[in-house]
Amino acid sequence: MSERFVTAVIVAAGDSTRMGAKISKQLIPLAGRPAIEYTLRAFQECPLINEIIVVARSQDINDIAHTAFSFKKVMALTAGGRDRAESVRKGVHAASNKATHYAIHDGARMLITSDEINRVLSVAFETGAATLGTPVTDTVKVVGENGCIVSTPDRNTLWSVQTPQVFERGLYRRAMDNAVQNGLSVTDDCAMVEAIGVPVEVVKGAYTNIKLTTPTDVVIAEALLKGK
Repeated sequence: MSERFVTAVIVAAGDSTRMGAKISKQLIPLAGRPAIEYTLRAFQECPLINEIIVVARSQDINDIAHTAFSFKKVMALTAGGRDRAESVRKGVHAASNKATHYAIHDGARMLITSDEINRVLSVAFETGAATLGTPVTDTVKVVGENGCIVSTPDRNTLWSVQTPQVFERGLYRRAMDNAVQNGLSVTDDCAMVEAIGVPVEVVKGAYTNIKLTTPTDVVIAEALLKGK
């Protein structure tokens, strides 16, 4: 096998609607530093990551560039697309031709650690597709259109999937092409790979690997940072 080359695609192009802030959630200050700085530092410090591509909203590029290019592994900062899937595709297309694996990560999951990245990468090297995730702790209900409970899935089979999600290059590009050709609407990259019949192994991550989505998440993230 040829030498591995891992490209991290950091997706930071969301519109931050649920955050309700005037600035992108990637730029929200946490303990005095923009949120995305913590994300990029974890990937910079991970020895298995060879390059980093950041995908951001066009209006945020100038603000993010100052932080992003302070990390040596950041090779490109590109504008996102109409939705998350298109933003990821743009990041993948900006990756080096040497890439053997893509590690796709939500920029707003800024509490990710280098150890967690290493662990999911190690599994993906063996299986071709892996993601971080955590077992669900709440009881989950399927609710119908009338607002009533339809069923209660077995909690022991349910996991909350996180990022990074890591895929072998050829596999991911095949899944990506299939999604585009068939107009698949997916909420994460694992779903694209599942759609071509390839299993994705889940690596148990940390419950602290939260995603900044609402103002409450900002409070939690700052508390976790102070705890470190």
